[in-house]
Amino acid sequence: MGNKEKVRVRRLGWAGVEIECAGETLLIDYVQDISQLPMIRNPDERFPASSKTGATSVALLTHLHNDHADPGALDVALSKDAPVFRPIMAKGNDADLALTKYAETEFKKYKLRTEIVGEWEERKVGPFQIFSVPAVDGFGDPQLSWVVECGGFKIIHAGDTLHHGSWWRIFHRFGPLNVAFLPINAPIVDFPPLRPMSSIEAVMTPEQAAVAASILKAGFVVPIHYDAMHKPPTYIETANPIERLTASLRDLNLGIMVKEPGDWFELW
Repeated sequence: MGNKEKVRVRRLGWAGVEIECAGETLLIDYVQDISQLPMIRNPDERFPASSKTGATSVALLTHLHNDHADPGALDVALSKDAPVFRPIMAKGNDADLALTKYAETEFKKYKLRTEIVGEWEERKVGPFQIFSVPAVDGFGDPQLSWVVECGGFKIIHAGDTLHHGSWWRIFHRFGPLNVAFLPINAPIVDFPPLRPMSSIEAVMTPEQAAVAASILKAGFVVPIHYDAMHKPPTYIETANPIERLTASLRDLNLGIMVKEPGDWFELW
């Protein structure tokens, strides 16, 4: 990718990430309002606002669940005509659409420049080269992961995907990755539209995230999608996710950087 330049990255609430490069910013899974999730949210979790209100260049959505997609927040954060790249709409009966219906309805309220993107597509916005890569949603809804190249660095954001068999293909196309934002909370979920309930985790376990990072040859992992939501019996987060991820990455000789919501760090 040529010579490297400074890139600043900030972990936002839950799965949110902000990337700053060459004076422009990009948001992934940016959320401010999760009032639709009162039954599972930890009220102590912070959801920091974007650093450039009304001036963000582009937003990426891994999927349309309420904890990853907030059209109202994007309307405030984005500059005029900034694109929002998202996966295809969910299909099926009312139960199949239950987890994406609110965000889809909210998108109709705002004049956002949304664009549906398929797997293995490429977009360029300012200094950001953006690539969509496969992901697998634990509830069957369409999901993408995103690879962002900027300033000579490659960053992957994996939403709340399950472990899957496309990690090698992602590595062959983009690896090694400098930073991997990976979900680790592996919840057991009992939602009314998803019954009979499954005893299988709906997101990667910490150990699976470490294996994914190893395949991607990630420079280090920044864990996301943990702690903010844990309300048994509706949503039961796996025990000790950070400790387990740290141990698994250590066994694989990979690094970890744990960041609280709002924390910036720099890539050089």
